[in-house]
Amino acid sequence: MRNRITTRTRVATALLATTLLAAGCASSGGDSDKDSDSSSLTKDEIYTAGVVGVKGDEGDPKDGGTLTLADYSEARSLDPTKTYGNGAAGGNATAAIYDVLMRYNQETNSFDPWLAESLTSEDNTTWTLKLRKDVKFTDGTPLDANAVMGSLGYYMKNVGFNTLLLATNIKDMKPAGTDTVVFTLNAPWVKFPNMLASGPGMIMAPAAYAGGPEKFKPIGAGPFVEDTYKPAEELVLKANPDYWDGKPHLDALRFVWLGSDDARLESLAGGSVDAANLRAPQTLEKARKDGFAGIMAPSGLANMFWLNNREGRATSDVRVRQAINYAIDPKVYFDRVSGGSGLPSRNIYSPSAPYFTDVKTADYDLQKAKDLLAEAKADGYDGKLTYIGQSDQASQTAAVTIQAMLEAAGFTVKTDLLRNIADQTQRIYVTHDYDLAVSAMSIPDEDPYSRISTTLNGQSPQNPTGYSNPEMDKLIVQLQAAEGDDATKLLTQINELWQETVPGVAMGAGAFFQPWNKDVHGITSTSETLMLFGGAWKG
Repeated sequence: MRNRITTRTRVATALLATTLLAAGCASSGGDSDKDSDSSSLTKDEIYTAGVVGVKGDEGDPKDGGTLTLADYSEARSLDPTKTYGNGAAGGNATAAIYDVLMRYNQETNSFDPWLAESLTSEDNTTWTLKLRKDVKFTDGTPLDANAVMGSLGYYMKNVGFNTLLLATNIKDMKPAGTDTVVFTLNAPWVKFPNMLASGPGMIMAPAAYAGGPEKFKPIGAGPFVEDTYKPAEELVLKANPDYWDGKPHLDALRFVWLGSDDARLESLAGGSVDAANLRAPQTLEKARKDGFAGIMAPSGLANMFWLNNREGRATSDVRVRQAINYAIDPKVYFDRVSGGSGLPSRNIYSPSAPYFTDVKTADYDLQKAKDLLAEAKADGYDGKLTYIGQSDQASQTAAVTIQAMLEAAGFTVKTDLLRNIADQTQRIYVTHDYDLAVSAMSIPDEDPYSRISTTLNGQSPQNPTGYSNPEMDKLIVQLQAAEGDDATKLLTQINELWQETVPGVAMGAGAFFQPWNKDVHGITSTSETLMLFGGAWKG
């Protein structure tokens, strides 16, 4: 009999698993010295967003063959409500089976119709989704308005990622004929298309969930269908000959999971895999300097530490949070943990983000840390902190580095290195037993609102720290409806408020890099670092 897991814990596990997988310190690093001078690329050039390294005309597509992806994480379920729709959490496999209604276009920073024919709105409150005609699921049933509503209903009922945002914002969802769905929202939501460009936009056939979650069948309208699965070894998908955008060039798509970023890059260079997913800064930078083409997806707060703001914890005192922040030097941290690779910064956004602005940041200042700690101690604080992280070698190095910095400021730090993500989920989301926790927020360039709302809104059940600030909540509500310069202004204010109130310790931006070998072509991407293989080919 399966164990029952509360909805809150299951959603928290998905969120934390993804952020930990995305955090550089949770991955084993690459050999930072090997071939480090093979290219003169600057950091700015390395972390350029979009498709990088592709040179000249790639020629005409060729049919046949199997593309093997050394993926970041195994999709242990092909149910989009159980496998978070993110490239760090197995979502590439579900995207290949279901496709997405909309696609985030990195080049234009806009959302393009994909499975959908169009998504339009006059006021950002009422959105009209028009579907392509004659698109069918692989069981032969139509992907029509009822199928979209049924899939989204199942997704929200079973708490797929971002359900909170969907459920609190969608006032009404109804068909307008067989090929149109009209969404009426409670308030304007400029980035609503992003929901349909990721997990919620992976439309499942009615037969997929007819038997409920326990009898789920992976039936979609994507370019591939499930063929074979050997847990912890490989997942093989075969081409869907009736794919709406034409039969895929590839015969099959194969996923393998090799553990570390080093192993993935070495296998890519050796030719045993065709494409890979990389996140550890030193391995990512090596891949770029070695000349691999691929897709670069930068994000803000890719490296950070959450601070427990809940009553009764030492870090509920803003002076203690500020002291911790001033005591930690991001540059020294990156030097020691990743050999100087990465993008150390206190700014919470990626430099590549269209809304990025320079703000006055709360940078390393040991004397300020000591002074603030002295104030807190004068009011009875004993100076003790509990740090939690993972137990792999890179995480151990990170823990020792942070412990030394904090103790130099006068803190007494207990490090508690845990065996797995489930244990860390329990400590952060259930028992709330920590002061500092290694993590990542991974604010994407395409839609900062969804990530910020999920993690910083005081009412969000997925808020990992208990941080609650009425001014922050007000800014987040305003951000939902803002665009252009107005959105940038609000995001700047959110950044400034972060620097002042310190919900966590910002360590730096980062990126997800998806490199491929020279004979691989046609891979595209969408939101949440998801790769799309419908047009991919080898030759």
